[in-house]
Amino acid sequence: MALARNRRHQRTVDYWPGFVDALSTLLMAIMFLLTVFVLGQFILSREISGRDAALNRLNSRINDLVEQLALEKNGKEDLEDSVANLQASLSLAEGERSRLQALLSAGSGNSQVSQQQVGTLSQQLDEQKQSSARALSQVELLNQQIAALRSQIAAVEAALQASESKDQSSQVKIADLGRRLNVALAQRVQELNRYRSDFFGRLREILSDRDNIRIVGDRFVFQSEVLFPSGAADLNPAGQTEMGKLAAALVDLSKEIPPEINWVLRVDGHTDNVPLSGNGRYPDNWALSSARAIAVVKFLISQGVPADRLVAAGFGEFQPIAPGDTPEARATNRRIELKLTEK
Repeated sequence: MALARNRRHQRTVDYWPGFVDALSTLLMAIMFLLTVFVLGQFILSREISGRDAALNRLNSRINDLVEQLALEKNGKEDLEDSVANLQASLSLAEGERSRLQALLSAGSGNSQVSQQQVGTLSQQLDEQKQSSARALSQVELLNQQIAALRSQIAAVEAALQASESKDQSSQVKIADLGRRLNVALAQRVQELNRYRSDFFGRLREILSDRDNIRIVGDRFVFQSEVLFPSGAADLNPAGQTEMGKLAAALVDLSKEIPPEINWVLRVDGHTDNVPLSGNGRYPDNWALSSARAIAVVKFLISQGVPADRLVAAGFGEFQPIAPGDTPEARATNRRIELKLTEK
């Protein structure tokens, strides 16, 4: 009868951790994917914002150039009107000079006055020609300026098109990078989860089936009474035996995990909510929980576990798993947790 009950108890324990392990693995994968998606969206939004700012500056420059071109065109039209007026005046002056010369040839008695008028008109004609030449020079200069503005506008439009093409290419690259990063992260998570499952399976085999050594979620939990004397942080013989089994399994696993997987075994120390007197070796539960976690890490290192694969952390009484102040709840909260995770 006792053997049958033990078998049923073991079979129940085997199903529940597997379910919890699968659920926690799914949650971790979803969290990684959400993190990468948010990061990709943040980088993409910053890239698009920078592109939009550059496009706005280019559009503003084009508008300024277009306004300058319109002003230059208006000035050109005014000068052309002035040239037309000057040419009309020149034509009238040439007609008047021709008429006076005809009168002079006919023997008019006022030849001297006519010659003076002819000289005056000739001088006016020369001035009109000079004004016309200056106006034509200004028109030519305006034509050159308009051509230069058109060249600048064409260059700005070409730069704008190149910027838009580069922006589209960057967006494609970012999307491809995010997809590859998602695939790589998913593969790493799957590989680490597989090795974590193997590690837990080995621990189930080598560690004795005791009530004070159990699995909670994705962590192995040792009650402090198994490893340490009350109020102390030195491993007792029973604790050294259990940690020796753990170290052997961890050394074997470290040889199988590929070097590109950046894994660590995190050792977390927890205490109950009974405050220390402050007169002993450890002033408070923070110091006691940290010292116990460090003691486990140092022992694992002495058993051959690589030091760069171990992390020690103390949580004091502030992460309880059993509520209340009963002796049973406090005994449950005094624990050492082991978790295989990434750095």
